Amino acid sequence: MNFWGIFLYFLFGLMSGIFGGLGMGGGTLLIPLLTIFLSLDQKLSQGINLVSFLVMAIFSLLIHYKNGFIETKGIIYIILSGVIFSVLGALLAGFLPSKILRTAFGVFLCLLSLVEVVKVFKK
Repeated sequence: MNFWGIFLYFLFGLMSGIFGGLGMGGGTLLIPLLTIFLSLDQKLSQGINLVSFLVMAIFSLLIHYKNGFIETKGIIYIILSGVIFSVLGALLAGFLPSKILRTAFGVFLCLLSLVEVVKVFKK
């Protein structure tokens, strides 16, 4: 791997780490960066995102807990449903072609953008 490839991996990790630490979802940024600029397969990009997310989430959780920003009431329901649907989503992603995953992720990002634009105009 050349210098620019390593630099881009570092830069994209830095950017997604900052967004993830702020609670905005670093994967929303990391997956498109990896697929568009480094031409990685959608499934590979999602896998890289999941591994990096685990590390970022642990540190972010510790810091947010230390600062008193974690509400534990009702958290077991969120954890259980998150685990169940994560397993189901991972199984589904394993069967779907990368092109469908890429399209679905793009549609998700467009819808998310529209929701945010509507929020701005409502204020």
